[in-house]
Order: sequence, then structure tokens, then C-alpha cells
Amino acid sequence: MAAAKAAKKEQAKKGTAGKAGESGRDKVVLAYSGGLDTSVDIHWLSENYNVDVVAVSVDVGQPKAEDDIIARAKRNGAVDAMFIDVRKEFVENYVWPLVKANGLYQDVYPLSTAIARPLMAKTLVEVAEKVGAKYIAHGCTGKGNDQVRFDAGIVAQNPDLKILAPQREWVVSRDEEIDYAAEHGIEIKAKKNSPYSRDENLWGASCECGALEDAWSEPPAGVWAHTVDPDKAPDEPTYIEIGFEKGVPVSLNGKKTDGVTLIEKLDKIAGDNGVGRIDHVEDRLVGIKSRETYECPAAVVIIAAHKAMEAMCLQREVLDFKRIVEQKFTRIVYDGQWFGGLREPVNAFIDKTQEYVTGTVRVKLYKGSVTVVGRKSPVSLYDQGLATYSKDTVDTFDHKAAMGFIYVWGLPDQTAARAHAGAKGKSKKQ
Repeated sequence: MAAAKAAKKEQAKKGTAGKAGESGRDKVVLAYSGGLDTSVDIHWLSENYNVDVVAVSVDVGQPKAEDDIIARAKRNGAVDAMFIDVRKEFVENYVWPLVKANGLYQDVYPLSTAIARPLMAKTLVEVAEKVGAKYIAHGCTGKGNDQVRFDAGIVAQNPDLKILAPQREWVVSRDEEIDYAAEHGIEIKAKKNSPYSRDENLWGASCECGALEDAWSEPPAGVWAHTVDPDKAPDEPTYIEIGFEKGVPVSLNGKKTDGVTLIEKLDKIAGDNGVGRIDHVEDRLVGIKSRETYECPAAVVIIAAHKAMEAMCLQREVLDFKRIVEQKFTRIVYDGQWFGGLREPVNAFIDKTQEYVTGTVRVKLYKGSVTVVGRKSPVSLYDQGLATYSKDTVDTFDHKAAMGFIYVWGLPDQTAARAHAGAKGKSKKQ
């Protein structure tokens, strides 16, 4: 609060300094979701920083609200509010690069929340520059990763913008926020009996807090919102086919489709089969371990299929080295360094590896499991003639050549063994 009061005094001295709104006050662009935190933040920012709030909701595929959140933002005091649909850009410029990198943080989490943040930061900066805002605000807490992703992403694009984060200054419980809203006549949809904190977009959903903070307890049924309980999923498996072109999913069950539609359809199919549930204790960037659940049906299936496609089309040395680069790319996304100097060169390498990752993968979905059961490619490195042990297929492998290969391959170890044996023999005689 001390920082807020100091800023308020400074603002009073400056008057209309900078590009101010019609009220004479500076503008702040608020990353607005319509949830409890950002609804309350509109009033809190105006009251504590003496600023005009422009509420910006960035659509990355989150579920539609029950009401018009833009109208509600204005009723709660925003001088302007806007809803910006970036789903197409999200998939093509953020999700697909992540798929090419088989992006799984700590080999588990498909980075559903993390991959949306750089695009949201980019959109907020564009709006701030357009409306002449001095500040950008967000509802991230001091314990989370998102504060880093937003802050670092914003200043990397425009270092002159200032960051305001009410939840880092005003540390209150969810119930206290609800009481604050009632006290100040702020219209919210949150209820005190809702224990979880959720974040959702096209690539997946996360859930934390409440009962999940006990890492020993099984997640209660209430944390899952987008997937069927695997025990209650259909008793017959569902088979799907995903077509890839240069590492990018372009078709589902033989039908060409745009990225947004493909993910939405696959989310439904996989979710109905109980696929995509993740219970994970992860290492946050701020140094703590956090237990969260994720629901990422489409992400889990697409990444599994993409790995299978790569196994058909890439040489072993490329696969091995790419795994190292993938881990770096994953950390870049998770750690909020999308706009840093390393991400584009890493992307360039990964893109080059995808030149021949083209073909179709068949996947079996059954009661929460994802199993690749078939793959084909016009540029496959799998040669049945070389691999066969069947009498019905012509064997093109030169079996006699194996002896010479093994001799040469084992020669360094054979030479070393003789030399070491000789050295040991001399040592014993001495």
C-alpha cells in the first residue's frame, strides 16, 4: 500500500502529465478476465493510483462468460473496455511452435497457461500504445509464474511502460476480496463457496488451491471440468487420425481444418474418453513447488502423435539433439522469456527439423489413455524391406555386412581392453 500511496502523491503533483484521459488522469490498461480479482482491481486501481482503467479481455479460447463481461467492466468503473479475439494468432504463432517442440514442462505439463501469456502481453502493449496508457496492470499474485511472464514480456516490448499488480501489494484472501466487492458495490460473479483458482484457454485448463494444496489427497471430482472420469468413459475405444504437414496438425480424421477448430473438436473427442487429466507437483519459477491439476485433452493427444510422426521421419542424431533443444524451449516458455534473444534462434532450429515431419498418425483413446497405433508418411525413414523378419516381404538388408560393421564399431573398446589388460599384467609383476 505504501507504493500505491507514493504513486498517488506523485500523480497529484504531476496533474495531467503524460497522455491522460479526459478526466486528466493517467490511463492504465488492465488485463481483465471478468473474474473476481480483475473485477475488484478496476475499483482498487482507480482508488489507490488515481488512474482511469481500460479493461482489456484477450480471447485465447477461454470459456465464454455467463454475462457480458465488457459491459460489467464499464459498470464497475472502467472508462473503456474491449474484447480482443486472438485465437487464430494464438494457435498459429504460439501453440504450433510449442507442438513442434513437443512442449512439456518437466515432461508432464503442456504449458497451456504459460504459452498464452506472451500473446496476451503483446496485445496489452499494443492497446496501451494505442490509447496512450502509462501503465499496464494484471491480477497476478506474488507467488505465481504469471507475474514474471507478464512483467518481463511487457517491458521487453516497451520498457517505458510501468507495471501495476494489485494482488502483489494488496495481499488478501478470496473471501476478503468478495467482502471488498460488496462494500464498494462492485458487481462480481464469484461466490465464497468456490475454493479453486482456475485458468483456461484453447490449449488447456489449470486448477489450484483448495483441497489440491494437500499433495497426498486425490483430486476431488470438482476440480475436473472438461474431461469425463476415465472410469465412466466409453467401454469401446475411439480411434482418430491426425494429419501433419511440416510438424503442424492440419487435418482430423482425414478432413482438413483450421487450427482453432481442430483443437476444439479434438478436445471434445479426447475429453469424452477421459483423456488429458494431469495431476502434477511442479517447480515454479519463484522457487516453490506447487501442486496443480491440468486438463489438456487435445494437447496431450497432439503432442503424443507429433512425437510418433517425428520418430518416423527424423534421423536418430536429429531426434537426440532436438530433445535437448526442446527442453530449452520449454523453459523459455515457462520462464516468461518469449521476447528474449534466445527464443527465435531456438525456434529456427526446431522449424528446420520439421521440414519432413509430414504424414498421418492413428491414435487410440480409451478410458484416459492415449496410444499411438499407426503412422504413415510419404517421407518416412522406416523401410519395411530393411526392417522385416517376414518371409513374405523381400529382405533388402545385407546381413553379411553386419559382421564388418560390428568389428569396426567395437574396435576402440577391443583395443582399450587389450591395452588395459597389458597394463594390469605389468603392474602385478612389479
